[in-house]
Amino acid sequence: MSGYFYNFEKLSYIQGKKTDGCILCKIAESSPDVPDLSVYKDEFFVVSLNLYPFNPGHLMIFPVTHHEDIRKFTPAEDKRLNALLHYFLDILDKTHHPEGYNIGYNMGLPAGASISHLHLHVIPRYSREIGIADLIGGKRVLVEDPMETIRKIRKEMAQRPFSISMT
Repeated sequence: MSGYFYNFEKLSYIQGKKTDGCILCKIAESSPDVPDLSVYKDEFFVVSLNLYPFNPGHLMIFPVTHHEDIRKFTPAEDKRLNALLHYFLDILDKTHHPEGYNIGYNMGLPAGASISHLHLHVIPRYSREIGIADLIGGKRVLVEDPMETIRKIRKEMAQRPFSISMT
């Protein structure tokens, strides 16, 4: 079938063994059942690297409380989320020097959410980022080990701690 490009390993991911319960709730609870790539946690939100990043520095910001709709956020959660987004954009500017960002939610399974727990994607973008492996092999080439990404982000965070007045 011409006109289609297949990634044959995607099916094994989709059909693979899943953890019982919500993976993001488990990360928020620091469960040993799931990989925890978080770089920040507070009473409202967790900021974590995406386990399957689109690009180096691909973060997800998600509420500790299992929300599935952004309209469920309290005013305090809205304020904290906005402050965290701005803070981590500044962190990623320092650690990864992107030329732009994709920022957004996939709210609901029909909208592309593979996890019902609401999460905001922050994806650093660069010009000319697509490579031959992307085009031919159906693979994303990670140019940075996620553990190195965590190290860079935490180092920059230590130099400028997050703070926000909730008044």
